Amino acid sequence: MPHTKRTISQVIGINVDICNLSGIGNQIVSISKKAQGNAYVCVANVHMLTIARNNPRFKSTLSNAKFVVPDGMPLVWTQKLKGFKNAERVCGPDLMLELCKLASANNLSVYLLGAKTITLDLLFQNLSNLFPNLKIAGMHSPDKLPEQPRLDEELVNKINNSGANILFVGLGCPKQEFWCETHAPQLKPIAIGVGAAFDFLAGSKKRPSLFIQQCGLEWLHRLISEPRRLWKRYLINNTQFIYYSLLDLLKSKK
Repeated sequence: MPHTKRTISQVIGINVDICNLSGIGNQIVSISKKAQGNAYVCVANVHMLTIARNNPRFKSTLSNAKFVVPDGMPLVWTQKLKGFKNAERVCGPDLMLELCKLASANNLSVYLLGAKTITLDLLFQNLSNLFPNLKIAGMHSPDKLPEQPRLDEELVNKINNSGANILFVGLGCPKQEFWCETHAPQLKPIAIGVGAAFDFLAGSKKRPSLFIQQCGLEWLHRLISEPRRLWKRYLINNTQFIYYSLLDLLKSKK
């Protein structure tokens, strides 16, 4: 497949790709076939971008990614307001399913890193049922990691020796992005941070309806599901995102 030039739009000062599920899926698979490593993909939402806006170290992590795809609808709305009418949402669970479908069709294998062992077992079963020809090269549930994990050479060797072409990383933001940046130079497969996709596709957490997703209210569904864990994140991040977005749009109209 020929190389496709990236189209990027800044959202609150962070570069985010203009893309769609099919197109980005094919580009990732094309890269994964080369097995050259040193590439990772960030699946960005409001939470991720507000962290990057306030944390230069994390902003650098996103800028070093091969792609930063727009998971949250507010990112897509911002892109459309800036004139990119073809901007579409690419959410983690859907991207993971698309890549598993393409991997199955192209005789590629995937590796699952993150979550609890019971979640990985459920995820393995569900993916195997959905894609009978999918090769899952391995799974690993790591011990509790710091926010910025150090290079784990033993794990890198394990993943590389598995022959995996695509590595799904479900450690949560920003840990998974820091992990990907640190380990990508040593990895053969392309790494993709997919956040809560492991839980959703394993069935341990319920995804909201498509209507709620399209309305940009998935955060509200998650907040209601896990209020004690998420209330502060959404109160602070969503407020900051609205503020930064208004500044950004006012600046762009000058």
